[in-house]
Amino acid sequence: MTDARAEFLAGERPDDVALFLSERVLDDPAPLLEYGEEVPGGVLLVMDGETGRSVFQSATEMDAMGFAGKAMKTEGEIARDLTDATCPKADDEETPDPEEHQPRFVFAFAEEENPEVGGRYAEGDVIHAYAHCSCGAAFSQNWVAGERGET
Repeated sequence: MTDARAEFLAGERPDDVALFLSERVLDDPAPLLEYGEEVPGGVLLVMDGETGRSVFQSATEMDAMGFAGKAMKTEGEIARDLTDATCPKADDEETPDPEEHQPRFVFAFAEEENPEVGGRYAEGDVIHAYAHCSCGAAFSQNWVAGERGET
């Protein structure tokens, strides 16, 4: 894991965004490796927010914040390292096809601790992650930075 990703996941880079682009989205990941790290199944980038949202839009043909607004309506499970996710629609199927429920991309940002807001925000910096599945589902999960979870 790069220092940039570790710092982002610790909530230390609130002006940055993280973006996991799977092999399903990328024709050729090589050009992005200069800016991110190769991870199983794709590339993970951590960059300033404006650049990250622009890269997101170029790679996915979606507006990052519009996508996040849609994804936040459905709760799902996103890996704490941002490189995987479990689609909630797979639970609706008796025998889901694993190829039909793979993350295409994950977009995330960190929000600084804010005791005045309360809840999770009073506990520490909060990571907001949004995923898009190969089946078309969009979902989200958030957690306090540094929290250990099953995913």
